[in-house]
Amino acid sequence: KTLQTISLIGYMKHYRSMPGPHLVIVPKSTLSNWSMEFERWCPTIRTCCLIGDKVKRQEFVETKLKPVDFDVMITSYEMVLKEKSAIKKVMFKYLIIDEAHRIKNEKSKLSEIVREFHTEARLLLTGTPLQNNLHELWALLNFLLPDVFNSSEDFDAWFNVNKLDGDDGVVKRLHAVLRPFLLRRLKIDVEKSLLPKKEVKIQVGLSKMQRAWYTKILMKDIDVVNGAGKTDKMRLLNILMQLRKCCNHPYLFDGAEPGPPYTTDQHIVDNSGKLCLLDKLLVRLKEQGSRVLIFSQMTRMMDIMEDYFMWRGHNYCRLDGSTPHEDRQVSINEFNMPNSEKFVFMLSTRAGGLGINLATADVVILFDSDWNPQV
Repeated sequence: KTLQTISLIGYMKHYRSMPGPHLVIVPKSTLSNWSMEFERWCPTIRTCCLIGDKVKRQEFVETKLKPVDFDVMITSYEMVLKEKSAIKKVMFKYLIIDEAHRIKNEKSKLSEIVREFHTEARLLLTGTPLQNNLHELWALLNFLLPDVFNSSEDFDAWFNVNKLDGDDGVVKRLHAVLRPFLLRRLKIDVEKSLLPKKEVKIQVGLSKMQRAWYTKILMKDIDVVNGAGKTDKMRLLNILMQLRKCCNHPYLFDGAEPGPPYTTDQHIVDNSGKLCLLDKLLVRLKEQGSRVLIFSQMTRMMDIMEDYFMWRGHNYCRLDGSTPHEDRQVSINEFNMPNSEKFVFMLSTRAGGLGINLATADVVILFDSDWNPQV
């Protein structure tokens, strides 16, 4: 997606004499990657990044944005929210949003702001235009063509999946509507050398401590569990979250870890079924020269794994939502370096699951997967 976008902008500049300005909005994690890809594939395009604290941003606005001294400005969702008034004053040729499902809710702050920018054309890049329902797809199409897709009610009625459940007619109709606006590329079309993905699901039992905590959580709200959430859905969802934490590691609960003094020892492995299996897996993977990416949804779980890696002597990198922009790129470069000593890269699903190139790893472990398979 990145390369096709760079090709489009390069074509506009060199064959259509339309150098810009263009605005590219990307996740914070991929900002440096986009900048490097522009430099690598089309160095004649003048790019700049709007990122940093208030002073740096103010300087950027005065020296770059106001005089429009660039072909492409790359920035993150967060920066768009902070510098919306300055960006609104520029007329952009193309507005490009990477991981565009971020604007799937037309009522979100980001969605509302990007709709106010002055642009001649708009392009959305996403691998998952549908995450929950067809209304999200309407929100993306409405952003691209507000005059054509102006009514969500008409769109929902036209593709009423509830009435036509299991009917291919809806899918065919949807394909017909999307064909003029959607360019879809499958991995099989563009990457012929890529080996097929092997997916292995491993069932793991709970440790003795986990079983005790699991029972404790269930018994505490047994009336809600027995009622299957008919009375109080939020409480049931809260119980499910507590049970998920318990399945990851009981030390996520206050008072579960033995101490004081708190020590990182064999108990950190023995008290979690998942970590016990991960411990055995990593030894084998290290012996065969593999390099591993571990995804988790819980940053506190990543804290526990960090203690474990230090105790076991595994060289690791970490990236989550709180990792500063500069440190993200340093970690990625360290991991991707030839003969890198980093064995494990630990990432949070939300921050690390977006457009980061870590092609030097050959094994991915999802420590806890999302309820939604699209995520």
